[in-house]
Amino acid sequence: MNTMKAVRIHEFGGPEVLRVEDVPIPQPQGDEVLVKIHAASINPIDYKTRAGMMPSLKLPMTLGRDFSGVVESGNALAQISRGTNVFGLLGRDRGSYAEHVVAKVGEFVPKPAVLDHIQAAAVPLAALTAWQGLFDHGDLKSGQKVLIHGGGGGVGNMAIQLAKAKGAWVATTCSTADLDFVRELGADRAIDYKTQKFEAEVSDIDLVYDLIGGDTQERSFAVLKRGGALVSTLKEPDKDKAREKDLRVSHYGAVSDASELAEIGRLIDLKKVRPVVARTFKLEDAARAQTFLENEHVQGKAVLTID
Repeated sequence: MNTMKAVRIHEFGGPEVLRVEDVPIPQPQGDEVLVKIHAASINPIDYKTRAGMMPSLKLPMTLGRDFSGVVESGNALAQISRGTNVFGLLGRDRGSYAEHVVAKVGEFVPKPAVLDHIQAAAVPLAALTAWQGLFDHGDLKSGQKVLIHGGGGGVGNMAIQLAKAKGAWVATTCSTADLDFVRELGADRAIDYKTQKFEAEVSDIDLVYDLIGGDTQERSFAVLKRGGALVSTLKEPDKDKAREKDLRVSHYGAVSDASELAEIGRLIDLKKVRPVVARTFKLEDAARAQTFLENEHVQGKAVLTID
């Protein structure tokens, strides 16, 4: 069989623009392998891309960046064996809502042994985003205090677990419905943003990890100790305010990093971190899966199963 099923868009718009199509199976070149995908997760960036918030991308395109599957062929087999179970994060030029994908060395590592493909697909983008925010940009150390805004979300729940695994004290803001969830993940202080002001609950914070933005980000300066850091995935924090309090600020987007993903996989195998899968959908139900993630209160990740 020389073709495969893939979910693509030919125009930007609502969920109705997602099409399941037969397309040629890609062929690995150079430092690449062909992976048979068993699961791919849905992320907010997927429906934002579909809606046209990143119009510079070329159409038609296959959506999705997270994947878990099995290596089938390729020139990079000297570095990883055919039949190896792998998981990873693709670059923006390829998509994982498909039966196969070409993955470059550096975008994937062996799948954690304790996870199945569905669980593994829920990890890469959320966990790498959290890892890079906490440790690469935030320089979080064991014994320090971190406040994570949005701990109940896909990135937030990973951030709680990774920070705890590295020995930090963790506070997080979340909705009322997520209080028990974030405590189960290890949060030392769970703050209901609907009924509590986080400024009244915590102080002398070493790192604020911001996944909410807006007024929440602005108010976060008040809880940071001098010399602390404010890191956001959404917008650049106010540099003038940062200078007043000798703070570091950063705004970033996650990138593929095999060494970091391997370390995350090690923590998963040690059962210090676990992915949370809220619901699964079949590949042909990708539009319904995106609608679910965009409109429902979701604890963890939505994942496409591709068998």
